[in-house]
Parts: sequence; structure tokens; C-alpha cells
Amino acid sequence: MSKDLINKILITLGFIFLYRVLAYVPVPGVNIDVVKEFFDSNANNALGLVNMFSGNAISRLSIISLGIMPYITASIIMELLAATFPALGKMKKERDGMQKYMQIIRYATIVITLIQAVGVSMGLNSLTGKAGQSAITIDMDTFVAVSAISMLTGTMLLMWIGEQITQKGIGNGISLIIFAGIVSAIPHAIGGTIELVNNGQMNFLTVIAILVIIFATVGAIIYVELGERRVPVSYSRKVMMQSQNKRVMNYIPIKVNLSGVIPAIFASAILMFPATILHGSQNKILLAIADFLSPTSYTFNVLMFLLVVFFAYFYASITFNAKDISENLKKQGGFIPGIRPGEGTAEFLNETAGRLTLWGALYLGAISTVPWLLVKSMGVPFYFGGVAVLIVVQVAIDTMRKIEAQQYMNKYDTLSAVGL
Repeated sequence: MSKDLINKILITLGFIFLYRVLAYVPVPGVNIDVVKEFFDSNANNALGLVNMFSGNAISRLSIISLGIMPYITASIIMELLAATFPALGKMKKERDGMQKYMQIIRYATIVITLIQAVGVSMGLNSLTGKAGQSAITIDMDTFVAVSAISMLTGTMLLMWIGEQITQKGIGNGISLIIFAGIVSAIPHAIGGTIELVNNGQMNFLTVIAILVIIFATVGAIIYVELGERRVPVSYSRKVMMQSQNKRVMNYIPIKVNLSGVIPAIFASAILMFPATILHGSQNKILLAIADFLSPTSYTFNVLMFLLVVFFAYFYASITFNAKDISENLKKQGGFIPGIRPGEGTAEFLNETAGRLTLWGALYLGAISTVPWLLVKSMGVPFYFGGVAVLIVVQVAIDTMRKIEAQQYMNKYDTLSAVGL
């Protein structure tokens, strides 16, 4: 392993460690014990799911309680606008325009963060512990201002950490932050499961069944994520002679799951946002709606399936541009056997990608909902969903691929340096 790769890995681990340290920095003026009591009693609903994605930062009401979700929500809004308005979509494709595009996302993140922070602060005003103690220990107006600034600072720090990991480390920074948050909650989940078994609240055979479901889910994710359709490509004799000293790819790889883990993250962010806000209310109607959108309800999982399928198609249409691929192939003197270059190739690639996206979308929807249905049928008293497993496995696969790619690049650089 080269020194450059080791440095990138160490930089990534250093920023992830910084993220975990921030999870233990509380917002000033909060009674942490009261907040922890509240989240312990809401571990099976949307608040428990949000807390899991934040790495238990919300139950400590740390400055990164809102996590990276405001940034993801802003990204969703901008992706939808870019797909709707051609001018914004064109801006995204240009180098200078991309900088403006990302700047707009940052400003939108600030607005969303402030709205959520004020909403959480107002919700804490009515929160009391079992002994009647208040969750807020200072003046309410002062607390709203302090908490809003603290949470905004935390979210901006997370966004900066994510960008630094992407630029200087290994892998996608935002995905790795979510990955680290979920993984950090695993020891607590294991400890809770052991406690349930020791107390007789859970049968040992049920634990084995859950492990079987987890391993089956992980196996299915790995199998599909590594699956791809290789469309054969031929090149003219002239191109092959010119490229005899270079590696010319003789196929176009099209993944079964073109959209990756993004649809599951987008769908979770959209469904958790209203549920999180509504749980801070004391209105019976709003609380009923929050229960309706609880992760342990069938409604939540039906909506999750539909949203995942929608975002799978939406994001695949953005990431896979058949027209650009066909034009680049034509410029390089390549063609798909039996298919006309240009528009014919673009149509063929769109049809192939469309068929794969159908199965990829159904797979993502099933992974996001079926494990929960199986676990719920066994009467397990805690929430377990495939979204967390999907994110962990897919981010791990993507990071390993980027490490391998970096190793190959280092080998090629070494061979070039010695004249081979």
C-alpha cells in the first residue's frame, strides 16, 4: 500500500473521528437526562430511526443533532429543480456553474437547518422528565437563539467534513458520515438485544432468525450491487492499431442498480422530516399523523417502497446519459455490433438501462421494507430496517472499490516512472 493511499485513509479516519467527537458536544442549556428519557421511550418510531442515522447524537442533543439530513434535503430539492428547469440543469454540467450550484445547496442547507433547529427548540419547551424537571435550563428566548446557532454550526461542520473527505480522503464524504453514524449505533443495539434475551423478553431462536435475515440481506445486497450488464463494443481496425499500447475497454458496463444508495437516503430523509417535526407537537391530530408515519407502521413502509422506486428511476435518469455515451463511443470509432451508431446506440442503451433500472428499483424497494416485515412478524420489540444495512454494505463496497482503484493508479504511476 502506497504512502499516498495510507495518508488518504488516515485523513478519512481522522475526519470520521472528529465527527464522532462532535456527537458528544451538547447544545448549551439542555438537561440531557430528560432528552435521553424521551428518546428511550420513542426508540421504535421516527425519532428512533433519526437517532440511529445520527449515531445517537440526537438523544444527547449534540450540536450535530440534525446531522447531514438538511444538506441531503437541500440536495433533493436542487436535483428536482435541475431536472425541471433546463437552465439549472445546464449550470450543473458546467465547471463554473457547478460551483454556483453547490453554493445554492449550501445556502438552502442553512435555511433548512435554521427552520429545523427552531422547531426542535420550541418542541423541547414542552418536554419534561418523569420527575417533572424541564428539558431547558435557561431562558426560552435565549435557548432558541443559542440552539439554532449551535445546530447550524454543527451541520455546517458536518458538511465541511464531508467535502474534505471527498476531496482529500477515500470515498464519498456524506455517505461515510451516515455510514459512521449507523455503525456507531451497532454496539448499543447488540447490548440491548443481549439484555432482552437475559430478561426473557426475546427468545434465543428469535435472535438466530434475526441474524439469518441480516446475513441474507447483506448477501442479497452484495450480489446485486456487483451485478452488471456488459454491452459488447467493437472498434475499427484503425483505432485498434492506434491504441495497441493502451487498454481499450471492449464493453460498456451498466450496473443493475444504477442509482446506488441515494434513493434509500432520499426516501428516508423525506419521510423522517415531517415525522420528526410532528413528534415535537402536543396536538393530538398532529401526533396521530406522526404515528401514521412511524417507521413501525405499514403506511411508512408502503410509502418508503414507492419513494425508493421513484427516486431509483429519477436518479438513474440523471447519472446514466445514453446520448453522451453514444457520442463518445462514435468519436472513438467504436460501435455496438448490430446497432447503428449515434441515435440507434443511445436508444439501445436507454432500453437496456430502463430494463435494469426496473429490477434495480424493485430490489431497492424490497431491501428497504422486506427485512422489517420479516422482523415484525416475529414480534421483535425494536425497529430493524434494510435501509441501514443497505447504506452500510453499499458504502463499504464503494469505499473498497475506490481503495482498489487508487492502488491500481499507484501501480500505473510506478510503471510509468520506470519507463514500462
